[in-house]
Amino acid sequence: MLLGKKRKLGRRIDEISAGEKLSVTTKVEDKDLLLYLGLTDDANPLYIQHDYASQTPFEKPIVPAVMLTGMITSAISKYLPGPGSHVLSQKIDFPKPVYHYETIELLFEVIEVNRSEHTVVMNVTGTNERHETIISGKLKVSPPHRLKEIHGIALENF
Repeated sequence: MLLGKKRKLGRRIDEISAGEKLSVTTKVEDKDLLLYLGLTDDANPLYIQHDYASQTPFEKPIVPAVMLTGMITSAISKYLPGPGSHVLSQKIDFPKPVYHYETIELLFEVIEVNRSEHTVVMNVTGTNERHETIISGKLKVSPPHRLKEIHGIALENF
């Protein structure tokens, strides 16, 4: 129960400025792919079957684009703006495939802060180990809202 405990929230809108950047590096491991595929019940052979993927232009299994999108939204929830944030819209392109076991770097840049709308617009670029662009996009995010004290009112969590 979180009653009476401080929540760690991300940065308020007035603490964020255009030009800020965040870099997050992650490696795609088997466990991540298996958890994603199990959770979504996605059995696309392009994601898991070497015999199938070897006969496609990709030549080997690739990482699902929506899993990469999850990595992007996770970075927003964890770091910029941080816990309590919510992605309102996104436009993301995947110009090159991401393969299993690749290390990818996501670079976020705040390009607009709109205090009256309580939104932040960010560009995101992802690169692989060969410095090729694998992700290019723009997101509109609502930073965490500050909460009022609930003074002993018990609310259900989850």
